[in-house]
Amino acid sequence: MSQSVTAQQVLEVLRPVQDPELNRSLVELNMIRQVQVENGRVSFHLVLTTPACPLRQLIEEDCRQAVLALPGIEQVEIVTTAETPQQKSLPQRQGVPGVRNIVAIASGKGGVGKSTVSVNVAVALAQSGARVGLLDADIYGPNDPILLGVSQQQLVVTDSPQGEVLTPAENYGVKLVSMAFLVTPAQPIIWRGPMLNGVIRQFLYQVQWGELDYLLVDLPPGTGDAQLTLAQAVPMAGAVIVTTPQTVAVADAQRGLQMFRQLGVPVLGVVENMSYFIPPDAPDKRYAIFGEGGGSQLAANLGVPLLGQIPLELPVRAGGDAGLPVVAVQPELDSAQALRQVAGRIAARVSVLALG
Repeated sequence: MSQSVTAQQVLEVLRPVQDPELNRSLVELNMIRQVQVENGRVSFHLVLTTPACPLRQLIEEDCRQAVLALPGIEQVEIVTTAETPQQKSLPQRQGVPGVRNIVAIASGKGGVGKSTVSVNVAVALAQSGARVGLLDADIYGPNDPILLGVSQQQLVVTDSPQGEVLTPAENYGVKLVSMAFLVTPAQPIIWRGPMLNGVIRQFLYQVQWGELDYLLVDLPPGTGDAQLTLAQAVPMAGAVIVTTPQTVAVADAQRGLQMFRQLGVPVLGVVENMSYFIPPDAPDKRYAIFGEGGGSQLAANLGVPLLGQIPLELPVRAGGDAGLPVVAVQPELDSAQALRQVAGRIAARVSVLALG
């Protein structure tokens, strides 16, 4: 009868159940907690490594079936929560207080939709329950406030013993700082490297980020000062490379990917944006405007995961212009679903590297 089943027996039948991303036992990872057995009913907490876990339902079902195999157990109640692991520290790198993981979103060239990907991934992570910040490090062309719908907000600046501290803007559960808040819309930023280095460090260390699971850094295209500043200032959980399938975009993306490797930053994977066009008047059709297979070939050649292929749909552009991220306002679209999958896979890769 169920009276003979103990919490230890529950843990033993759950021991073979693994996290599919980590390929390690849930029990060994301390992801099964507060096991209780009473009158044919087992309850426990399943503590995932990210609120955005893409395999949550699969893990829950594997746990449920394992426990139901015990004699006399008729009901299994699982309370699923998440604790995002802390990225590994690195010598001569200063972490940002309260921020568990810093992820760079980069591209080799401009025009591949890196900022659109950054904003939508940030919103998707926030929708999953994660605490998310977004640092717009594209100092010369800061567009994230428009895409996130906060271009009319103002950053609050307060004095502290350490100097000025910025309070980020916030929308859709995402905290944002950007150079766009500090200049007029038409004002060009005509700076040399040292000034850019200074403002990126200010955005890292002089912002009231609070407690964050993920701080995404939307970098400018290329392999210049912003990338070097970030890689040398903070320990990063990893970098994501955004490209289109087009040959010239893939060639530049490869340079960006290799740069992060040379700087000792893990590459989480490749995102292929604008993989194909879906016309609004013929949603069953697909047009490979920028070619095919560039992102998947890049990922395969360099031995990193392909995190997703995002179609080009008109609402993505329209939503960006209006400050309405597609994952929030039109989640049923193919592009929104692809972006949510990318967000989940980024979170999963961060967990794998943190716990590996």
